Amino acid sequence: MASYLDFEKNIEQIDQDIINAKNKGDFEAVAILQKNLEKEIQKTYKNLSDFGRLQLARHPDRPYALDYIHLILNDAHEIHGDRSFKDDPSIVCFMGYLGQKRLIVIGEQKGRGTKDKILRNFGMPHPEGYRKALRVAKLAEKFEIPILFLIDTPGAYPGIEAEERGQSEAIARNLYELSDLKTITIAVVIGEGGSGGALAIGVADKLAMMKNSVFSVISPEGCAAILWNDPLKNEVAAKAMKITADDLKSQSLIDDVIEEPLNGAHRNKEGAAVAIANYVKKSLEELEGIDKRELVSNRMKKILKLGSYTEYS
Repeated sequence: MASYLDFEKNIEQIDQDIINAKNKGDFEAVAILQKNLEKEIQKTYKNLSDFGRLQLARHPDRPYALDYIHLILNDAHEIHGDRSFKDDPSIVCFMGYLGQKRLIVIGEQKGRGTKDKILRNFGMPHPEGYRKALRVAKLAEKFEIPILFLIDTPGAYPGIEAEERGQSEAIARNLYELSDLKTITIAVVIGEGGSGGALAIGVADKLAMMKNSVFSVISPEGCAAILWNDPLKNEVAAKAMKITADDLKSQSLIDDVIEEPLNGAHRNKEGAAVAIANYVKKSLEELEGIDKRELVSNRMKKILKLGSYTEYS
């Protein structure tokens, strides 16, 4: 059964009307309702608020990293463990082929259903998850294989055990090592890009966001709780924080925005996967001819520009 958000009430009603018309065998009505549905989808999604896009980024039916991996990669094989402590299921790593090209995909996985969400720690990686990601990234460097990072996390796990095992060091180490990694790296925010948990696998030659994804230093609820002592002001915070793909592109904090199927990736997973695959192929074509030293130099220049501004008196 499809899940509907607050702003999708009209869409939900038309979907139900279509089901009822089909059950009655009234296919003339179905055709009319389908046209009405298309118009309503256009109207609803054309001017979504920032909070609406946040809701879509968190939609329970939205494709996760594993969904995209299985749709994009051929002959995919998973790589486990950080070779230091244990395997963290909230980070998944696969080696396979995108068409005829070798590709390693490293993604944050939230999980579906209660058991899987607990197994994946709701997409909040422990230090061993980030160390696994770095280990696999180093393998990619050794064998000269491009990497695709799929970012989707509310944030790195903030528990005591994660801090005891060096959460901040693991994130910092990834930032340090990935900035100097001598292979092509492409990162795509597919859902939530939560603070350091996202940055830890977000250092790349190309950083893109899906149209209905978000990227922020703190959740809107956390921001609202700090600024106004009221987490229910998350809608106001979402707008003020400039967390959407278009906002970040306008500030040159990301390179590209990947368009989703109009009514969201959760309604058309295959279409969303094709959009990501096409973006990766295009990016690989742009980056493959660049010398490794120049690749790293360009990446570092891009990183150092982030957050820079000019002050006028």
